[in-house]
Amino acid sequence: MFDKIAVAIDGSAEGGKTLPVALEMAQRFGSAVTVIHIREHTKYEGSDVDLGPATPADELVGGALDRFRSAGIEARGEIRRVNPGNTPEQIVKVAAEVGADLIVLGTRGMTEWRSMLLGGVANKVVQHAHCPVLLVR
Repeated sequence: MFDKIAVAIDGSAEGGKTLPVALEMAQRFGSAVTVIHIREHTKYEGSDVDLGPATPADELVGGALDRFRSAGIEARGEIRRVNPGNTPEQIVKVAAEVGADLIVLGTRGMTEWRSMLLGGVANKVVQHAHCPVLLVR
């Protein structure tokens, strides 16, 4: 059913809940997994400023890949740098590039109304994705 799963991670506690769910789905369906991490960057007084979590992107993705691979699941990682606000579009783009049949990502648990007003990442991914999206709370 889901030959290829894209799982988006952001380094947050909420986002960390996505890995066990994606792992279970991949085992159940024999899926290959692409771990996606989008890092927002901006320029400030001539310097490049990383707006992501304290954990370096390669360590974050590497740790996730280790979990999948140790369970016998084929997994690869994609790290992208984007300007602030472009994370949802980039998640959808990477998922389409790898031919994902399912996108798994976390949600911070905002109410639907607040998420629509603020335009949360999960809400935008759901609106623009080419495939089903599984939101993990």
